[in-house]
Amino acid sequence: MLPRLLSLCLQGLILLVATNVAGAQQAPASHQSVFTINGLGKGSIPLDGPWQFHLGDNQAWASPALDDSHWEQLSGNRPWGAQTHPGYTGYAWYRLHIRVDAAPGAPADVALLIPGINDAYQLYWNGAFVGSQGRMPPRPAWYRGATPQTLGLGSARDGVIAVRVWKTELNFTDTGTGGGLTAPIEIGSPQAIAAVMAQAQGTDILANAFDISLYSVFCLLGFAALILWLRNRSQTLFLWAACFLINPGLGSLIGLRGTLMDPWAESITLVTTCIENIGLWFLLCWLLNLRENQKLMRLTRIAAVCLVIATITDSAFTAFGLESLHGAARQIPEAVLTTFTTAFGLWNLVPVAVAVFTRARLDRARWLFALTSSFAQSIFVTGTVLALGRRFTHVSFSHYSFRTMFLFSGSIINLQNLSDSLLILSLIYAIYRFSAENRDRQAALEQEFRNARELQQVLIPETLPEIPGFTLTSAYKPALEVGGDFFQIIPVADGSTLIVLGDVSGKGLKAAMAVSLIVGATRMVAEFTKSPAEILAGLNRRLHGRLQGGFATCIAMRLVPDGNCLISSAGHPAPFRNGGELTLPGALPLGISPDAVYEEKTISIHPGDHFALYTDGLLEARSPSGELYGFDRLRILFSAKPTADEATEAAVTFGQDDDITVLTLTRLAAARESSTSHNGPVLVSA
Repeated sequence: MLPRLLSLCLQGLILLVATNVAGAQQAPASHQSVFTINGLGKGSIPLDGPWQFHLGDNQAWASPALDDSHWEQLSGNRPWGAQTHPGYTGYAWYRLHIRVDAAPGAPADVALLIPGINDAYQLYWNGAFVGSQGRMPPRPAWYRGATPQTLGLGSARDGVIAVRVWKTELNFTDTGTGGGLTAPIEIGSPQAIAAVMAQAQGTDILANAFDISLYSVFCLLGFAALILWLRNRSQTLFLWAACFLINPGLGSLIGLRGTLMDPWAESITLVTTCIENIGLWFLLCWLLNLRENQKLMRLTRIAAVCLVIATITDSAFTAFGLESLHGAARQIPEAVLTTFTTAFGLWNLVPVAVAVFTRARLDRARWLFALTSSFAQSIFVTGTVLALGRRFTHVSFSHYSFRTMFLFSGSIINLQNLSDSLLILSLIYAIYRFSAENRDRQAALEQEFRNARELQQVLIPETLPEIPGFTLTSAYKPALEVGGDFFQIIPVADGSTLIVLGDVSGKGLKAAMAVSLIVGATRMVAEFTKSPAEILAGLNRRLHGRLQGGFATCIAMRLVPDGNCLISSAGHPAPFRNGGELTLPGALPLGISPDAVYEEKTISIHPGDHFALYTDGLLEARSPSGELYGFDRLRILFSAKPTADEATEAAVTFGQDDDITVLTLTRLAAARESSTSHNGPVLVSA
């Protein structure tokens, strides 16, 4: 009996030891997390974990046969930086063993809804690659902001989901609480996952409807301003408006859906932000009427150059240095460069301050734009500057600027888009008022030109006096509304005639005002002398120092009925006789030196001779290809003995580039002279 009892005890002891050993061998498998889904139907379920998690990278970790029981476990609804690995960057893996028990009548296939994963990822199902987002090193790229997507798993029910994640190096604004899953992955039927995705997208569009509308207006106005500037390059205001509006409009619209980022994309963002800032600076200078403030404009140009240099340096560092530097070696230089470039963003306050302290007389529209632009830019710059220490303080002003203030028909209204709304409204109003003032100013200027033209028509004779023994024609064709050419025909008591023709340097209203001065001075000097050389000398003395750095070429001649005449030139093109150019003594134009001396030359015009005086606008007519009319064409033209209108029309057809004035004289035969004297003067309209 005792031996049997001992035998039974020994067998029990052996069985107990064997059972404990077997239990010890199976213990790891009992700790391996299996996410069991009971009765999966047509809906979806979040896979919030716990997930098996491991830092580092090994492609073998995608295998379903891997024993990951010794991995740590993390929740699937928060990034790893907010759990146990703050500040970690680089590779890490998530794994989840799932078992799906489908409900009766449920679809055969299942699918996943992947939320935004920080930063790039690849997803595997039972070791097979399913899909990815972003791009892993060595040429990394990642999305800014959450960008969900759907992936199908087929009809498999049991297996392992493995997610390979890569997070880029922390920048100077990163709190270190990101990385990996930001929200639970959801599993369900393809129809259910598609419905969840559509609902999420619809909610996102509704929430961002205000931003989409607002920044679409930014883009449309920016491109409209660009088109207006391309049509009229003198309207520089529209160029600055385009620079200021297009970048924030496109950047905000793209950012709503998530922007695929890489070092080059970040560099381009820095450059476009630089253009936006400079556009705002000069836009303010234009709208606040500060363009004439030479000191401010010079300082603003210097600030623009400094910002461009700093931006190029920052962009080069971002494009070429980010992936080769880590930790403080990357964050400190980036923070310093960004602080420098961001601080320049407040330069827009300088023209506003100048307008305030100089008590600029501006309408309410421009003051409103100055106020709203200062407010909106200050919010942006302050948020960026305060974010520089976010990595260590975990305090972000941008959280407050983008925090929902209230909802408008389901759309989010925050401090940033509210200030931008006020900014764009005030800019539209300011540009409208600016354009209205320009139209009024242009209308007043056009009226001034009309008045000047009427005055010039008085100074340039339309009805020519009779010159005994000669047929006279004239033509005057200014390049603009008014011109700088002039001529005067003054009868003398002894039967001779004084002819003065010239050309003031420059064009337009300034030249026309100089013409009025010269014509008055010519009439006065002609009261005291009939000598062409003395007339030019008198004009030269009166014009010296009164043409604001300009000058006038001029030719004067005294014509007598017998065809003999005295002629003197002040740097003016020589006249043509029968297609041949005369040779005259050279001299300085009027208004350059008060001591200039002018010589006279006697010439004879015989019966039938054709004599032509002209301004250099005829000689310098320019074809569309850039070719000048030139002396060769001029000789051929005057050889045909044209009227003044015919000669002018030839130059205009070739391509007028400057004011054109032509006078022609044709010596009559003796019989015709007698006939003309009995039948009255021949009047030719200019």
